[in-house]
Amino acid sequence: MNEEVRFVIDEAEEGMQHAIGHLDREFQKIRAGKASPAMLEGVKVDYYGTMTPIDQVSNINTPDPRQIIVQPWEKSMLAPIEKAIMAANLGFNPQNNGEVLRIAVPPLTEERRRDLVKKAKAEVENAKVTIRNIRRSAMDSGKKLEKEGVPEDEIKQLEKEIQALTDKFTEKVDKLFDLKEKDIMTV
Repeated sequence: MNEEVRFVIDEAEEGMQHAIGHLDREFQKIRAGKASPAMLEGVKVDYYGTMTPIDQVSNINTPDPRQIIVQPWEKSMLAPIEKAIMAANLGFNPQNNGEVLRIAVPPLTEERRRDLVKKAKAEVENAKVTIRNIRRSAMDSGKKLEKEGVPEDEIKQLEKEIQALTDKFTEKVDKLFDLKEKDIMTV
């Protein structure tokens, strides 16, 4: 197999791997009843006029599965961090004791669990669409290579390998979803 064909396959595999990595990060944001520092990912704090990620102005711990503790590096940042968490609309009500913010993570209701499964399913669909788009662009690259004089049998082999990659990564996405669904629905 020539170098250009191998490059198309490697590029497609790398793109699909990135799609899986992104899905994994999105799944970490979907809580399954257990407290996790990732739940506060994306919260931005007004740090002296600059919107800064919460993990860059404080230490975030989970001492037990039902609680998150946010300890700012500067005491003066307690109020802005509390305000940012409230503004993020995550459904958390931080308790300020003057030293740290304690966030009690409420147990999930059955209805909320189903909503989280729907959200996870939407992320899975996004990942599958990304994988299919990568397959389509790899197939297009194969057609361009064929026009440039790469033998037809190599292009057929390329298309087979790309389809096999697509199937493999789609299966991985489904397995990740099954695990996440089980995690969310387990009380």
